[in-house]
Amino acid sequence: MKLIDITMPLNNATPPWPGDEPFQYQLTFSMEETGSVNVGQFKGSNHIGTHVDAPYHYDSEGLKIAEIPLERFTGKALLVSIEGKSKISAEDLQHVDFRNVDKVLFKTNSWKDRSKFPETYTVIGEDMGPFLHEKGINLIGVDTPSVDPETSKKLLGHHSLYNHDILILEGLQLAHVTPDIYELMAFPLKMEEADGSPVRAVLKKS
Repeated sequence: MKLIDITMPLNNATPPWPGDEPFQYQLTFSMEETGSVNVGQFKGSNHIGTHVDAPYHYDSEGLKIAEIPLERFTGKALLVSIEGKSKISAEDLQHVDFRNVDKVLFKTNSWKDRSKFPETYTVIGEDMGPFLHEKGINLIGVDTPSVDPETSKKLLGHHSLYNHDILILEGLQLAHVTPDIYELMAFPLKMEEADGSPVRAVLKKS
């Protein structure tokens, strides 16, 4: 069994969504102060680095992160490489075999420099929700900050997926992973009021 980490590291230099809360870790009490342990604290957006959106993120009546069943965050995932596209559409996936999986991850390599927020990146077309739902997909993962452009207010990609009960996992690191079928594990923190959560995303290949 091999575990493959596909999670962005979180540190004080991790780029947030423009205008959002950056990640920050600091030592609250040092071992010298306590005499026994180091104690730290962190803060930052729920949507920094590798994270999953809750439906509440784009629907005030939608489920919050702790209300989503754990089973939705693990399962057989197909990693598909689609590079050089500004937008992925259903037409791009006509050749893909989705049998025996219920999750799909897209390797676009369009966010190469993870030290800064990208000026452009590959997004998801609004025809993807119905197409992937028909294929039995219930979660999509991308190696970009979002399935929609940074400037989008309509969030057509998000709503296309949401309207077909497909969860959204963003900010994956996939450059080092070969397209194949894997077991995905990407569990969020159990924050009862949250609109999303950072995850430790891992692939398992037997």
